Amino acid sequence: MQIKNLTITHKKDLRRIVENLSFSLQPGDCAVIIGEEGNGKSTILKWIADPKKIEDYAEWTGEAVKEKVGYLAQELEDWERELSVYEFCTKEEMFWETSPAELAHYAKELDISTELFFSEQKLGTLSGGERVKIQMARLMIAKPDVFLLDEPSNDIDLNTLEWLEQWMSRCTKPILYVSHDEILIEQTANMIIHLEQVIRKTKPKHTVVRMSYSEYITNRKMNLDKQIQEAGNQKRERKKQQERFQRVQQKVEHAQNSVSRQAPHAGKMLKRKMKVVKTMERRFEREWQDRVEVPDTEDAIFIKFEKASSIPNGKTVLDFYLEQLTCNENILAQHISLRVIGAEKIVIVGKNGIGKSTLLKKMAESLLDRMDMKVGYMPQNYAEQLNENETPVQYLSVTGEKEEMTRIRTYLGSMKYTPDEMDHAILKLSGGQKAKLFLLKMSLSGCNVLILDEPTRNLSPLSNPVIRKSLRAFPGAIISVSHDRAYMEEVCDRIYEFTKEGLKPLD
Repeated sequence: MQIKNLTITHKKDLRRIVENLSFSLQPGDCAVIIGEEGNGKSTILKWIADPKKIEDYAEWTGEAVKEKVGYLAQELEDWERELSVYEFCTKEEMFWETSPAELAHYAKELDISTELFFSEQKLGTLSGGERVKIQMARLMIAKPDVFLLDEPSNDIDLNTLEWLEQWMSRCTKPILYVSHDEILIEQTANMIIHLEQVIRKTKPKHTVVRMSYSEYITNRKMNLDKQIQEAGNQKRERKKQQERFQRVQQKVEHAQNSVSRQAPHAGKMLKRKMKVVKTMERRFEREWQDRVEVPDTEDAIFIKFEKASSIPNGKTVLDFYLEQLTCNENILAQHISLRVIGAEKIVIVGKNGIGKSTLLKKMAESLLDRMDMKVGYMPQNYAEQLNENETPVQYLSVTGEKEEMTRIRTYLGSMKYTPDEMDHAILKLSGGQKAKLFLLKMSLSGCNVLILDEPTRNLSPLSNPVIRKSLRAFPGAIISVSHDRAYMEEVCDRIYEFTKEGLKPLD
């Protein structure tokens, strides 16, 4: 696959998302697109899969030379969510040429039942992980020449995540993907495509290199530090040079003003000297044009939870017990109990479809009405808690006063929203931008208990270290569901596995 001079422009604010991007993929290439939320990662994958997918919000120029592509979307379309699993699978023509043995193989690889391919259950009623698995299975059945994967690790359980890493590492077909999972990126990517928005998000910039993620991050930091140092040295030397030149120029000008008409020879000498001075000035200016510039890069996001949101160490935040957890009259688990004291940070893991999100929602319901705590809840499906027709500013506003609006815009700016994006409908924002809205709302509301369902699932690998650091420093309690290994290691005090017999602590 080859991409030639791709330029994409947002229709509403005429902001260029990407400019003159070119790269090619060969068999065995596994290329990851990284960059902050809203920088166009998903848009590029959609355009390659089918330009019609972005025509309602973007214009483009450029060319994609490609064969058959298989595309895994970050989110299913509404009409797709209404399809049965069987309808979704059989829309792929190759399904009818796939033998029962092959279907059984794919099912075993993805830890799902073969019967699921023929299920009349609607896709929208499956767990997030089950939906990703069905999409991956359909891609494997299609046997494309190139795989386009938008957040393939979203919502899948740890066993499937390990399978995904191995599959991506072994795959001989080119893969182009977007992921928030730094460990997955490090284990699989041999090519990095980094999208940035510089000069206050007014100009797109991209870097394409063939190396591992850790190598790229290390080299990038070293090169930036070196460039910053060289630019600083040249600036200081320029200042000294200008001071020396100004002293020489002032001395010659003073001599010219002092020479008398009775000394024509001295006057001619001073004119020649001034000509030399002017020549020096022009040379200095030419040299300055070739100076090392201070690197123009996209700054990291910034978020901080205020100390006012702390919680007493001995306070019982949650004392939860549920005899049975059911869904559609099916018993998912029983005898579920969890006790959270003080500022503990808890994460729940478990197989896809076991009911983790359903359980977390139950816990949220038991806490949201508490008057002695301020509780914030981020669901897996953002639309449950967001009015997506509002703008980010409207969503965060409480009073609507001018001073509050100004403060909100400052906070949104620290999370790398452009002024135009602040006034876009939330519906038009990327998944990562929506996730940051939840975190910002919790920060501004002074929450001291956070209930988070896959909090890092749509954030970039560049944003995630900042988010993890802020959540680790958060002085309140966190109850979460996640399969993000870096999040579990860096943020959480206790890990529980959710099984049919309830919650079991993991060492």
